[in-house]
Amino acid sequence: MSSSLFRPFALKRLALENRIVMAPMTRSKSPGGVPGENVAAYYRRRAEGGVGLIVTEGTYVPHPGAGAYPDVPHFYGDAALAGWKHVVQEVHAAGGRIFPQLWNCGLVIGPGGKLNADALGPSGLVKPGVPAEGRPNHAMTQAEIDQIVRAFGEAAASAERLGFDGLEIHGAHGYLLDQFFWQGTNQRTDAYAGGLVERTRFAVEVIREIRRNVSPDFPVCLRFSQWKLQDYAARLVQTPQELEQFLAPLVAAGVDMFHCSQRRFWEPEFEGSDLNLAGWTKKITGKPTITVGSVTLNQEFTRSFGTPDTAAVTGIDELESRLERDEFDLVAVGRSLIVNPAWPKVVRGGDIDQLRPFQRDVLAELV
Repeated sequence: MSSSLFRPFALKRLALENRIVMAPMTRSKSPGGVPGENVAAYYRRRAEGGVGLIVTEGTYVPHPGAGAYPDVPHFYGDAALAGWKHVVQEVHAAGGRIFPQLWNCGLVIGPGGKLNADALGPSGLVKPGVPAEGRPNHAMTQAEIDQIVRAFGEAAASAERLGFDGLEIHGAHGYLLDQFFWQGTNQRTDAYAGGLVERTRFAVEVIREIRRNVSPDFPVCLRFSQWKLQDYAARLVQTPQELEQFLAPLVAAGVDMFHCSQRRFWEPEFEGSDLNLAGWTKKITGKPTITVGSVTLNQEFTRSFGTPDTAAVTGIDELESRLERDEFDLVAVGRSLIVNPAWPKVVRGGDIDQLRPFQRDVLAELV
């Protein structure tokens, strides 16, 4: 039994029985953008399995250019919101807590090499030096920026109204907010570009709009990363001092917690310290952090999705050690929860060797 993983945690109105988070994972099982009964049952099973907090798969905010992938759930429209209300009810009935992840993909190429015809990005670049087809170097206008900011605020208001326990903003992995953060895709010449602080301006406006649309005690989490889908080796910041510059405006805007996405949680973020990204973020901001990245698996996700290899099960000694010394506050588990809905109960019982390894074929259905 891991005592550190099963300590309670509280943040504003959020009270969790343990430190285990279900990581957001796109499943593309919501035809027409509407989460159905199978989606509700999928999340309820993880709550029944002992997960303290569920962060849903990314959900598209109300903007025609938000989506890059088919069958991803929307966070707007009567049918989709009714579906999410049912998801919340099912998770709560099982004793769990749940955040939606609010998402605008920006200029990300989807399946078949296609770009959403209404997608927008800070500078019209799908990645550094590569203009979006048909819209070379189109910089978002102020009206377009304001429209997307309002869309995040509208989605946030819906989240609280539907009974969610907080929300997460997707600001990682080369999607829209991260396209503003990343100098390689943000080549603007106005107040939304320049140094690290200037490149946070769009996210700051999104966060402030969300805070205006929810109660003061409604927790707001931001997910960010160094790596991008467009470049796994990309880095927003090179030093702790740069990380502090990046984080300070986001904290001031109203972020309550940071979800720090790494491909392998055990890797140190900067030379001279074994702290990972979540550890450094907590040290700098004093805010609670969530760590994530290949928890109880021996392969980071890009390998296990890109090859037929099986991601084998590993132990949690390193994770427990870091959590015990409060390097971070919460632990997000991804692929292992897809194949092991009762992951928390299995780990608590000391039966880690009974966990199933992750294989890509399990993604065919929601189970």
